[in-house]
Amino acid sequence: MSSSQPADEEEQQRKRAPWGVIALVLLTGIALIRNGSGEFDLGPPQPASAAAEDLRAPSSPGAKAPKPLPYSVADRVRIPAIQVDAPVIPVGVDPDGWVDAPPPEDPNLAGWFTGGVTPGEKGTAVIVGHVDNQQGPAVFYGLGSLKKGNRVQVVRKDQKTAVFEIYGIKVFEKANFPGNRVYGSTGAPELRVITCGGGFSEQNGYDGNVVVFARLVEVR
Repeated sequence: MSSSQPADEEEQQRKRAPWGVIALVLLTGIALIRNGSGEFDLGPPQPASAAAEDLRAPSSPGAKAPKPLPYSVADRVRIPAIQVDAPVIPVGVDPDGWVDAPPPEDPNLAGWFTGGVTPGEKGTAVIVGHVDNQQGPAVFYGLGSLKKGNRVQVVRKDQKTAVFEIYGIKVFEKANFPGNRVYGSTGAPELRVITCGGGFSEQNGYDGNVVVFARLVEVR
C-alpha cells in the first residue's frame, strides 16, 4: 500500500513535528502513558533485571547498519515474540501535556507519537500502547517479557518494514522518568516502545512505564 499523503502534506507534517516538540514536551518527564486498569490478579510481566544491564545503544563491529529511511508514517507494528500484530495510528499530546494513547476501547491498537521521527528515520521514534483495559490485557500487555535480541517490526506507509533489535527493557518510575535517557537521539535510527508497568494502585494506576530500547538492524 502506498502512502495516502501527497509529498507536500508529508513535508508539512514533518515541519509540524520537529525534534524540538518531543524534547520540550517529553523531556520534562511528565509526558507518559497514564492509562491501564491494573485489575488483573497477576498483572503484566515485568522485565528481568538482566534485560536492562546497559541501555546505551550498542555498537556492532563488522555489522553494517542500515541507512536511515526517509519520512513515512507507521502503519503496523509486529512483535513476534509476544504475538503482537497491531495497526498503528498517529497520536499527539493531550491537553494536559501527556502523550496521548490510542483509544482504550480497542485493545489491539498502538500509537506512533507524531512529535518524533517516523520509525526508521535518524533519531528516536516512539510507539505507545495500552497494557490493559477494562476487558482484559491489551496490545502491549506482554511487553515486559521481551528479551534482548527480540525484534520489533514496523510496517510503514511506504511499504518498507523497519526491523529493530531490542537491546534493553526497563521499568522507570513515572515520578522520576529519565526523559533524556529514553527519548534522546543516539545519532542512529532507534525505537522506543512504551506501555504502563510497575506497581499498581486503584487511586493512581500504574506507577511506572515499561520502555523497550531497540535499534534499526534491517529494512525489508
